[in-house]
Amino acid sequence: MITGTDPLADDSKGGFVDQISTQVSANGVDTRLPVARSLTLGLQHVLVMYAGAVTVPLIVGAALKLPTEQLAVLINADLLCCGFVSLIQCLGIGPHVGIKLPVMMGVSYAGIGPMIAIGSQPDMGLRGLYGAVIAAGLICFFLVPVLRRLLGLFPPLVTGTSLLALGIGLLGVAVPWAAGGTTVTDFANPFYLVTAAIVIVVALLVARFARGFLANVGVLAGIIVGTLFAAAFGRLDFSAVEAAPWIEMVRPFQFGLPRFEGFAVITMTLAVLVAMIESIGLFFSLSEILERKLSAADFARGLRADALGAAIGGVFNTFPYTSYGQNIGLVGITGVRSRFVCVAGALILIALAMVPKAAHLVAGIPRYVLGGAAIIMFGMVAGSGMRILQAVDFKTRRHNMLIFAISLGVGMIPTLSPEFFKSFPASLSPLLHSGVLLSMLTAIGLNMLFNGISDAHLALGSVARNDAPHAAG
Repeated sequence: MITGTDPLADDSKGGFVDQISTQVSANGVDTRLPVARSLTLGLQHVLVMYAGAVTVPLIVGAALKLPTEQLAVLINADLLCCGFVSLIQCLGIGPHVGIKLPVMMGVSYAGIGPMIAIGSQPDMGLRGLYGAVIAAGLICFFLVPVLRRLLGLFPPLVTGTSLLALGIGLLGVAVPWAAGGTTVTDFANPFYLVTAAIVIVVALLVARFARGFLANVGVLAGIIVGTLFAAAFGRLDFSAVEAAPWIEMVRPFQFGLPRFEGFAVITMTLAVLVAMIESIGLFFSLSEILERKLSAADFARGLRADALGAAIGGVFNTFPYTSYGQNIGLVGITGVRSRFVCVAGALILIALAMVPKAAHLVAGIPRYVLGGAAIIMFGMVAGSGMRILQAVDFKTRRHNMLIFAISLGVGMIPTLSPEFFKSFPASLSPLLHSGVLLSMLTAIGLNMLFNGISDAHLALGSVARNDAPHAAG
């Protein structure tokens, strides 16, 4: 049972949401700015999130060995869903879906490992993968009313350890990419390593010396400079760009009708659940930036949009979606609170999704360039896990370190020994080859054994506000 500071609990009698006592005028969120200004500010949001929005489909598509044409389709579909789900979150659908605040939706990193694990199975492939994404989104949509009872299973010890396992596991993909990828014959060619290093250095320089929203696009700047460096040495092949049409609509089920496999659905449901928990923390952060009190209904509407976004992503053969923290940070930096600015950004993303030439251009970025960017981005995922773990009491609760150690170790098995579970049934592969889910399930079980569920009621508060105390970990 979750008690105390649960923002999903009924706030009619006070509680957690009353900690945010200042309510801004609705005009701050609902203000409609001039079109030109809205588009300019919306473009800022697109630039801040673009690297994450396109890097994830590149990573998943490359891991699944998709050809360039299918990779371009994946990128276009992803941009379309980023924009469409952002519209749902900002504008809402009726009274029950969409938080109606300045929120941009992007790909959830929690789904990368599970999606690669599912899509890599010959008996599942893309059809099994997207069937699992659709089912997971629908399941989580209807689970929103009971989600607050499940949150007790996800204290900082569980979420932090899982994110750390996810980041480290994904670094196992990023590092070989920086050396050219495991499929090239000249693996670790010095040119690949130098280019990947240039991407990292440029990203660091932008983060250090740029100001305003430009400081948030260091990874994108690194990718651009790394790609130009490769082009200067004749290392790029953009022949597919010329053959691609300028305008083309994204169609649903482009990789075939979905298949629904039990363990794949369970695996993706857990991944979507993690993304929704992440969104709750970000909604809390946004409420503080807006100085706006959020009710239980607000949180529920936002979570339904998250879950619906995953189902929509599955229909268009993309990914689960979640609120992007960098865009929420941009709201704080600019002070522009209008949700219609994010609506403008969403429309820009939808427009970009209809330009196949742009997608083919992005799909042609060399693997070693992406490797440099992925080292940064996945390292930051691991760092997010470490930050959450700072709220865990390792000093007086000695079992917490044991829980962390075992859970992280189990989560590393698929990365360090891919053949470890080869004797198990193939139907379990989506679960057994996903380090983040192995780590999460292990941490949940051990935390329940040593700390119980009743002490986990501060889970959400500690994830959303990392300096909050937490009794059980």
